[in-house]
Amino acid sequence: MPRSQRNDNFIDKTFTVLADIVLKILPASKEEKEAFSYYRDGMSAQTEGEYAEALENYYEALRLEEDPYDRSYILYNIGLIYASNGKYVKALEYYHQALELNPKLPQALNNIAVIYHYQGVKASKKNNFETAKIMFDKAAEYWKQAVQLAPNNYIEAQNWLKTTGRLTT
Repeated sequence: MPRSQRNDNFIDKTFTVLADIVLKILPASKEEKEAFSYYRDGMSAQTEGEYAEALENYYEALRLEEDPYDRSYILYNIGLIYASNGKYVKALEYYHQALELNPKLPQALNNIAVIYHYQGVKASKKNNFETAKIMFDKAAEYWKQAVQLAPNNYIEAQNWLKTTGRLTT
């Protein structure tokens, strides 16, 4: 049974009903509709913390989806799962793939910056200040791009950029 038919809460049920209506109305190919169905099931599984199931659905959606914009969101969500499981190198790979297809994806830029910032903090705690500086500088570059695309979304990042002297206009 597809996950979309198992949703228990009202919001998920409502989204599923609306998504099904949109799928029936939109002039999309069978593959596009199937890809969206897998993507939707992946999002539902991801929300419930069922990461293995989410990944299966996302990979199947990637296999079917041809639109670069839609593929970028699938890749981004795969990156989210790897990041949430501490697989930062793998997450970075998927975030970068998403950005190749959709350079105006500020959330991917932000998440890349968060990973580099985290690595900088870890290096700093180990007194590896040279590596920390490199990681913080990388974080700053990605946060600047994210802030440029979505100025009102990343206030904490903007504050960090200002307080560390990395915000250049």
